[in-house]
Amino acid sequence: MPVSLAPESARNISFVGYSDMNGRGDGAQVMVNKRHAFVCNLFSAGITVVDATDPRSPRPTNFLPVTPRSWSMHCQTHGDLMLVAEEFNFFKLRVGEYRGKLVDLKDPGITGVRGVDYTAGMRVYDIRDPANPRPIAFMPIEGHGFHRLWWDGGRYAYGSAMLDGYIDHILMVIDLADPAKPVEAGRWWLPGMWKAGGETSAFSGRVALHHAIVAGDFAYAAWRNGGLTILDVADKSAPKLVAHRNWSPPFSGNTHTALPLPGRDLVVVADEANGEVGVEQMKYVWLFDVRLKSNPVSIATMPVPADQDYRRKGGQFGPHNVWENRSEGMVTSDYVFAAWQSGGLRIFDIRNAFRPEEVAYFVPPPPALWSDYRTDIKRILHSVDVWVEPDGLMFLTDYNAGLYILQWDGR
Repeated sequence: MPVSLAPESARNISFVGYSDMNGRGDGAQVMVNKRHAFVCNLFSAGITVVDATDPRSPRPTNFLPVTPRSWSMHCQTHGDLMLVAEEFNFFKLRVGEYRGKLVDLKDPGITGVRGVDYTAGMRVYDIRDPANPRPIAFMPIEGHGFHRLWWDGGRYAYGSAMLDGYIDHILMVIDLADPAKPVEAGRWWLPGMWKAGGETSAFSGRVALHHAIVAGDFAYAAWRNGGLTILDVADKSAPKLVAHRNWSPPFSGNTHTALPLPGRDLVVVADEANGEVGVEQMKYVWLFDVRLKSNPVSIATMPVPADQDYRRKGGQFGPHNVWENRSEGMVTSDYVFAAWQSGGLRIFDIRNAFRPEEVAYFVPPPPALWSDYRTDIKRILHSVDVWVEPDGLMFLTDYNAGLYILQWDGR
């Protein structure tokens, strides 16, 4: 392994391969389909396709651009289809132009022209030939677009949509009965979010749906500073609230992911770190008991990584996303795989749900590439997302440093 790719620290995880994605190292969500990685670029306005049929020598084969003032940082693949969330890129704005006013931002002099400078909606690709995705549909929505999607095959997808008249992202159910003509099937929001409908709220901080993960007839939704909701989505046109838990305050929130674990009545909930370590509160990955869905109870947190002095190291230290048990990858209720930003990739054993243990980690070196055009971000590792294959092969993205392919040695 080249010295430049040697990890800062590692346990029970081995390096396999690496790609700088033709200089577009800015990766966000990653999906793997037919051993091709679809890496959503945060700053480069598009998606990079990487052929990983030989994981030791991954090769970028394609780039799918979006409009210059959009981002497509999240996508979903299953079978022969890929869904891509397209949204106005708020990083293109100066801080202060949009804080707390996202949905009211309508000035073309600031945003550019919709459909020309930015797109707002969901794009559908045919990926039967994974190296050469073919666009087959675009579903435009009002407002500023979709932030993230959940879809693991089947008729319905679920998106976090920033729509006109709402204070931030809400849940939208999408009907894919005809993938060439996706349509809205239903929507749900926390009471107080529908500003145009006369609703008001006393929310503390930003309340917005990051995304929901659906298992059976229930959606487990993460609402940033609004915590966790469990929704009954048996009727796609009219989701119903089953339970709501919010721990912000006293904790600082920014809840990112709520992952139900098959067969165990447990939900893994990750709060995203988005500030400098030592400046904001520590963020955690929580474990909730949902045997009684109307009364979810927090029973444990994942241990905070301690192989290095991360406070001295600086940057964003804490969870970003967790592996979401997709049906075309590894499905496990015994282990949690978490992208931990400056802490790299962490694996936790939760067979004892009341005493999670860290069993593996891989902390890549500092990024040699840098795509982030924000001026207030420390130049440091920022592990974002991970895909896990059934054999333990893992694909790890970074906001700047490219795509790492790793092997979990603990199976």
